[in-house]
Amino acid sequence: MQIIARIRTPFPTKFGLPRQSGLVGSLPGRIYFEPAFRQPEAVRGLESYSHIWLVWQFSEALRPGWSATVRPPRLGGNARVGVFASRSPFRPNPIGLSCVRLDRITFEEGPVLHVLGADLMDGTPICDIKPYLPLTDCRPGASMGFAGPAAEYRLRVIFPEALLALVPEELRPCLLEVLAQDPRPAYQNDPSRLYGFPFAGLEVRFTVDGEALTVQEVEASE
Repeated sequence: MQIIARIRTPFPTKFGLPRQSGLVGSLPGRIYFEPAFRQPEAVRGLESYSHIWLVWQFSEALRPGWSATVRPPRLGGNARVGVFASRSPFRPNPIGLSCVRLDRITFEEGPVLHVLGADLMDGTPICDIKPYLPLTDCRPGASMGFAGPAAEYRLRVIFPEALLALVPEELRPCLLEVLAQDPRPAYQNDPSRLYGFPFAGLEVRFTVDGEALTVQEVEASE
């Protein structure tokens, strides 16, 4: 498959990324097409859709071979399920699928898609883009398997105002939501441990004690 585009997001690494698309609806991203696919005609009519599907590559999870079972983080990192019963990046074919909101389309050297709610790292290669059709793509009564309880889990976030002021104002809501969803692996529960991840040129460090997450440091990334 050819890479048709790449996405720019505030997350240069996978730690801290939302676990699924749409969980942080305010998280911005911009999709830039590769030179061969920058024709405005290629996105003609796309502006009439509110959401789109992104078919993309787990470019940071490429490895030889594959395993029939994986350890989903939300099951504590020990319980195994079949790889096809999970959304693990470690798959026979490293392909991801995400539904995002299409906010608008602008034109620079070519069309740029401004999206919200992505769960992709900065620079992730995109293989295809398709419109989301609620009539056929939405199944309100579908079961969520073992992912159901985790999707509703939230921490109370304590973010000192002096530190929050260091974050660009337009990115504060999505960062607060990312933190509330607990970026830690589910099997880690050490109140004294300092966690951290890069976000929009900053390093955000925090601790978690019980149901409360406290941001301890916000510094410019090196």
